[in-house]
Amino acid sequence: MQNIAKILSVIDPTVKDQPAMRRAADLAKATGADLELLVCYYNEYLSGDRLFDSPSLAKARAEVMANHEKSLEMLAEPIRNDGVVVTTSATWDHPLYEGIVRHAVEIGANIVFKDTHHHSAVTSAILSHTDWDLIRTCPVPLWLVKPGDFSERPIFLSAIDPMNRHDKPAALDDEIIKTADQMAQSLGGETYAFHSYDPQIAVATATANAYIPVSLPFDEIEKQMREDHEKRFREIVSFHGISADHAILASGVTHEELPRVADEISASVVVMGAVARNRWKRLFIGATAERTLEHLPCDLLIVKPDWFHTPVDLEKHEAA
Repeated sequence: MQNIAKILSVIDPTVKDQPAMRRAADLAKATGADLELLVCYYNEYLSGDRLFDSPSLAKARAEVMANHEKSLEMLAEPIRNDGVVVTTSATWDHPLYEGIVRHAVEIGANIVFKDTHHHSAVTSAILSHTDWDLIRTCPVPLWLVKPGDFSERPIFLSAIDPMNRHDKPAALDDEIIKTADQMAQSLGGETYAFHSYDPQIAVATATANAYIPVSLPFDEIEKQMREDHEKRFREIVSFHGISADHAILASGVTHEELPRVADEISASVVVMGAVARNRWKRLFIGATAERTLEHLPCDLLIVKPDWFHTPVDLEKHEAA
């Protein structure tokens, strides 16, 4: 990850509480980076799409955007008083995730912060369609913030796959750990590493290959699988200077083990990579991880491979 010079925080104008802005402001203060607060707004009834555009619609749009700018300035002032350079922008763009990506690229943001969607008062925050679209298309690290307090010594849990399954490039694991470590050092926290393996995969593979009905040494197969995963896992964490007590290898499926471990060590942020799994290089997290993310008890930071280019059209958009 590049040095952090520009941070973009997406503001939801429909709510009062802005936890993503607070996280972004803390990181900006710790790193000396500039912070930009963004409202990306669109209303089809003011767009002129349904009817011919008119001066009255244009005036209404201008008034709405001016009000957003005014609200952003009110949010920015206390952060500026804390010594952070803050700019504000209200853009008319649609769909929301594309507008965020276009603005992030335009200003050269090094990281984007966004709140997750609040499902209800009695359940934890869940990822919205916009969140998933940003996970797939945002070309810079994306920090999705869940409601709740943030530790003074945050733990960044790097979820890696040293066996490089699902066509995931090996360099992505390095980028995940480097990003986690950079954030931890900036915010006075710690870096942990996590990897899980499913012994049932080894058993199923062995069973499928057993053409002769003999008794298979399942215990030995599982033991060998753990040794293989542990060897690769220890190699990468050792290379990045992560101590053995901060490296967690779990036996089980990721969508169960990762939330459990994150809760067990009181992780503040889980850092994961987006992977390519088809010939068009469309990025997405994958079915297993999609089952994982909704159950994480903490924030989520998504990292992309170096070669990734956003599929979002940076020149044209529907709201233009």
